[in-house]
Amino acid sequence: MNCIKVFVVLVVFSILAGCSDPKIDASSDEAMKASVEKVRKSLSETKQNDFDEAIQVLVFSQIDMKSLFSKNAAEAGSLEGKARELLDGKTGEQVIAEAERVRTERKEREHQQALEEIRELEKKREKSEIAREQLKNFNVLRSRFYMREREFMGKQPIIELTVRNGTDQAVSRAYFEGTLASPDRSVPWHQGMFSYSIPGGVEPGEEATWNLAPNMFSGWGKVDAPSDAVFTVTVEQLDGANGEPFYSTRKFGERERDRLKELKKKYGIE
Repeated sequence: MNCIKVFVVLVVFSILAGCSDPKIDASSDEAMKASVEKVRKSLSETKQNDFDEAIQVLVFSQIDMKSLFSKNAAEAGSLEGKARELLDGKTGEQVIAEAERVRTERKEREHQQALEEIRELEKKREKSEIAREQLKNFNVLRSRFYMREREFMGKQPIIELTVRNGTDQAVSRAYFEGTLASPDRSVPWHQGMFSYSIPGGVEPGEEATWNLAPNMFSGWGKVDAPSDAVFTVTVEQLDGANGEPFYSTRKFGERERDRLKELKKKYGIE
């Protein structure tokens, strides 16, 4: 019987001890500073580190960097007030638990945002693949790159192209990627984008030959390739008569491919 009484007394003291844990008082700057330090000292050394991190998590969950640098002092003050409200009246253990809840919610939001971004990137990839097939109908029949000597002005890069518009729409501007490479070398001499705004456009079924002169100060002007180098060209985008693209692979490029790969790896998606 005495053992039972002792046990009950211990339970009561434990409850009372829990109720007497110091709490944060956010009624003023001075009170908050003193109470945070008091709450911190009431915890074990390990818990103190957890508490320090938890305070940062909770404060920054309410005050974002945009607001900190905002000229709107009222907005920044309002968010600071919310952070104080979140901490006010909490014990050290409660602060740590609340911070863990915030971390969990943040991770879930990040996960959902990542999944949405993956879906958007996959849609862009699908549209890009469809566009690439359609762009094959705008045939590059002949492509040539060379340097033209100019008196007193150095060398001018020249791109010669002959194309046939096999699409069902008029083309006002075409975008290309050119690669200058030698058959026995794995690394191209140069690879880059160029475009041409076509005077009068190219109607369906028409052929056109152009002599284009890229900027001599661009990468094309720095090419120093042997005479046996082969110049190949792929079509990346076509703009219609209204100036808007109707087929394009440019919205899903190397940056988007890398981003999609990174997100899928991070979240274990095949």
